[in-house]
Amino acid sequence: MAFPALPAPLATALAERGYAEPTPVQSAVLEDGLAGRDLLVSAQTGSGKTVAYGMALAGELLGDAARMPPPGAPLALVVAPTRELALQVKTELSWLYARAGGVVGAAVGGMDPLAERRVLSRGTHIVVGTPGRMRDHIERGNLDATALKAVVLDEADEMLDLGFREELEAILDAAPEARRTLMFSATVPKGIGEMAKRYQRDAKRIAVGSEARQHNDIEYRGSLVAPHEIERAVVNILRHEDPRLAMVFCATRAAVNRLHANLTERGFATVALSGELSQAERTRALQSLRDGRARVCVATDVAARGIDLPDLALVIHAELPRDSETLLHRSGRTGRAGRKGISWLVVPHNRRRIAERLFQGAKLNVAIVPAPGADAVRAKDGERLREAATALLAEEPEDGDAAIGAALAAIATPEALATALVKLLRAPLPAPEELAEAPERQAPPPRERRDPAAAASGNWFRMDVGREDGADPKWLLPFICRRGHVTRDAIGRIRILGRETQFEVDPRVAAKFDDAVRRPVGGQDGRVRVERLR
Repeated sequence: MAFPALPAPLATALAERGYAEPTPVQSAVLEDGLAGRDLLVSAQTGSGKTVAYGMALAGELLGDAARMPPPGAPLALVVAPTRELALQVKTELSWLYARAGGVVGAAVGGMDPLAERRVLSRGTHIVVGTPGRMRDHIERGNLDATALKAVVLDEADEMLDLGFREELEAILDAAPEARRTLMFSATVPKGIGEMAKRYQRDAKRIAVGSEARQHNDIEYRGSLVAPHEIERAVVNILRHEDPRLAMVFCATRAAVNRLHANLTERGFATVALSGELSQAERTRALQSLRDGRARVCVATDVAARGIDLPDLALVIHAELPRDSETLLHRSGRTGRAGRKGISWLVVPHNRRRIAERLFQGAKLNVAIVPAPGADAVRAKDGERLREAATALLAEEPEDGDAAIGAALAAIATPEALATALVKLLRAPLPAPEELAEAPERQAPPPRERRDPAAAASGNWFRMDVGREDGADPKWLLPFICRRGHVTRDAIGRIRILGRETQFEVDPRVAAKFDDAVRRPVGGQDGRVRVERLR
């Protein structure tokens, strides 16, 4: 289906950008009979809604004219929850209205307010901004709202979640009553419904697909892991999938900083996005993702809101989202514009019930799969290395390559050369992590040793992880066996205390166990101290 009739400047701009036909949300807002009406639209993230409301505003901004009037007091406001989204919207509307002579200004928190005031004083047609900064410009008289013909609230549900109700109401109260009001939201919770009743007139409710319907282009997976192995699981998922771009979500700034540092240390090209970064730092981080210098972004929910990375193929939830809506918002960063994506939840086994409630609330079909182990990662590496080697063999040799190859063939067998090539290709890859057996498949630890003499033999050890750290026999037992190079039968009683765990080791292997736990260990295992009780 081609685009419906649009003003010539907009139609030309869309054609130049390669838009052949509208997305479902774009078709919905351009249906007959909706011109001039207030709209309450729910649509998935990445559905093309910025261009949708840009086209929907053509009647208010252009009417029947071929070009916009001279810029002055703005004719339309677009309010977005974050700086990144506001700046993206400004970019989209700028090219959409460029041929019509449209001037798009910005009122964005974190940017220079004096520079924004100068732009507003010279005149604009559209102003895009964040709630707090836009309200501030209106109250200071820098932004004249008297000529407004339309106001758009983009991702209105998120703005309410972030506590911007008062700012949004101040902006809407300052606009003329006769304006057109368009609200776009991934979901329509109670707060959005109340705001729509107050500030919209005879609004047309548009739902593009089911709000809670699983995004067809996103595959949802969940893996149960021991609480102390979350970071290892993230490492292995990144290595196993090897995406062009991945985003890893954490709940707090501190968790973002910690995981970012650990992934960088392991060899991943990683950037962090959290609220403590300046706008310049955020811009540099996003640019490094877009130009390929970084491949992993670790972010909080707020920092990642509105970010558009077309090549983002994988979203990892290193910490569970606070609710089902946040789960959908996070996951919606991938699977955009017809591309396929994966949303992978790393679930500590002691929070499995919480995760199941999130899945039910979002009405998602999540496949519960084991987190990739080191062997699975190496197997994937083997497939990719064979493909890389095959591609190299298909290339024409450059000057001198054949001579070097002949010299190497004279001193080594083909198998040795192939092995050397594998080592060379594998060298830059971060090492995979060993993971414990999935909790639901583990045998319960023995509650008591059969030999009561062993209890008095003094073969007791301790580790500095206790109940306060989520210690549980289901993952403690595999961890102890792995660190001490022993089998499950060698471990007796386990006492989980507040800040440490004490456990019993069979006296026949205690010396071997003691020797093993004294050796340096890398990764997260090395952060847990294990020692003999004296």
